[in-house]
Amino acid sequence: MAFLNNNKSKANIVMLKKSVFVLNSLVSKNIRAQYRNSTLGVVWTVLNPLLNMLVMALVFGQFFGRTMPNTDYPVYILAGNTVFGLLRMTTTSGLTCMVENYDMLTKTRIPYYVFPVSHLLSAVVNFGFSFIALLIVMLIRIPNGVKFYWTMLMTIVPFLPALMLFSLGIALILATMYVRFRDIKHFYGVILTLWTYLTPLFYNDAILSPKVRYVMNFNPMYHYVKYFRDIVQSGIVPSLESHFIIYGCGIAALIIGLLAFGSQKKKFIMYI
Repeated sequence: MAFLNNNKSKANIVMLKKSVFVLNSLVSKNIRAQYRNSTLGVVWTVLNPLLNMLVMALVFGQFFGRTMPNTDYPVYILAGNTVFGLLRMTTTSGLTCMVENYDMLTKTRIPYYVFPVSHLLSAVVNFGFSFIALLIVMLIRIPNGVKFYWTMLMTIVPFLPALMLFSLGIALILATMYVRFRDIKHFYGVILTLWTYLTPLFYNDAILSPKVRYVMNFNPMYHYVKYFRDIVQSGIVPSLESHFIIYGCGIAALIIGLLAFGSQKKKFIMYI
């Protein structure tokens, strides 16, 4: 019995090492694929959020910027987009990950979870570059009253793990659905656009009616974006309730995602 257990432990260790190697390879591949054949390459990971912020600030600044006299609007926009960008990238790329990696599914014996996790980690790398872009903008905007707070350290812990849990949970659900129903890709594109506008990325939720603001409380991304802006822009330590909300949403989404993914993973090869 001890001999069998020892062999099983060795097999698990080998599988773990193999999974880590594949995961590292997939993350590198995903990051390189974003800007393949581009002259600036990885520089776009910083330049892209800066350009998007500039466009949104020019387009919406005159309309919504005036409603936030004590808030630096460019930093406000970039902070919101940085958070939402991690969800967007994790879910849109994770949605098709099982179908796109059909060859690896059939030729290698690694846990299926490696594929959606690889897209999550790729999104986290992008989040890091977007955060650098945010710091650059904050430095530039110091003459306009922007300040740096120690609470920004809370981005790493506890904020980022909660956002990762939520994003991975949604990605697992979508990846499971896409294997059976390919139209979900088009539906999710519409849902993601709606989700973007229902989250105060470029407008202040204070301009909304009390009823709309009440409904917005049921949008998890509203709480993630607000938490991030509090610790980055305002230097506010979020309440215990805020911590419960972001981790509650993250854990709930992950549990649902794992249950859905786990119940269907044996049928993936059949439908792909």
